[in-house]
Amino acid sequence: MRTARRTAAVLVAAVTATATGWAVTPATATAAASAVLAAVDGSYRTLATAHNPDWMRALPDATSLAALSIPGTHDTLAIRGGAISQTQEDHGASGRTLRRQLEAGIRMIDIRVRINTGNTFTVHHGAAYQDANFDDVLDTLDAYLGAHPGETVLLRLKHECTGQWGSCTDAAGQRPFRDVFDSYRDNSPAARRILWQPSVRRDAAAAVPTLGQVRGKVVLAVLNGARGGRTDQYGLAQFADWNDGSSTYVQDNYNVPNTGAIATKRDQVRRFLDRTSAGDPARLYVNFASGASLFALPYQVAGGAGGTQGVNPFLLTYLNEGPEVHTPVRRTGAVLLDFPGGALVDRILAHNPR
Repeated sequence: MRTARRTAAVLVAAVTATATGWAVTPATATAAASAVLAAVDGSYRTLATAHNPDWMRALPDATSLAALSIPGTHDTLAIRGGAISQTQEDHGASGRTLRRQLEAGIRMIDIRVRINTGNTFTVHHGAAYQDANFDDVLDTLDAYLGAHPGETVLLRLKHECTGQWGSCTDAAGQRPFRDVFDSYRDNSPAARRILWQPSVRRDAAAAVPTLGQVRGKVVLAVLNGARGGRTDQYGLAQFADWNDGSSTYVQDNYNVPNTGAIATKRDQVRRFLDRTSAGDPARLYVNFASGASLFALPYQVAGGAGGTQGVNPFLLTYLNEGPEVHTPVRRTGAVLLDFPGGALVDRILAHNPR
């Protein structure tokens, strides 16, 4: 369960942290060689090598978001909490990491929040605060889309805190998750400018839009509760069954029990990628390439460990292979990555209409 994974995150973080950084553990040493190879091929921890700030601008207004190949990030701002919590390269707190991802071409983000005092959201991954609040996210998106009005960003927003051991606990006496979200929607100047209104209504879900409908906007894909499941009707109608894990249009098999099981995760990503490519052209598919456990840390699943190829280098190879190897991928849908490399981002984008 995700809660168990987060409980493990707290324990491992406490054990491995030092006053000056993170201790080199046997697990980190084992993964080092595989991680170096992944970085060399550009699939892992090389986000800064990608620069695609306006890649949507040239696409026709009539293009459905469902037709696109969209690089995204899982736990977009998870840069704190140690090896088991961190899922992204650290390009700075308070939204600066998000800004760098957007410049690279990331267009789907995954934000997890705690309800804080004053009925506000702070960004968390499990118990670990990520040195950012929801205003940082909104302000960063507002500034970026103001400078790049041809772009749009998909947002998955999740209430992170279950209150169980190892997870975060919301501040006492605050309003419910949906009410705090509505307050941002209605009162934040940035939110009022950028949120695509059909996607942020409590009582009516939206159809998948075209680019022309949402340029310069943030499209809420889903508003997830702390224990999974969509909150009310927020987001896109096709994600009515988006729960904790996989659903009709989402692959999120996040439990990778050990590094040997990375191969299973690779296969899950591949099969869903093939399903996306051959699937309903009117539907947006979301494929989480991420996974973790106490014995398979996020960076190991992404970059590889102990001679087992990570998901990121596997994906780059698979997307580069021609028809002599397998049926080529026509569209990837949204692929949410941990520690993406620049070449992998570029390769996903290469599958878009030209």
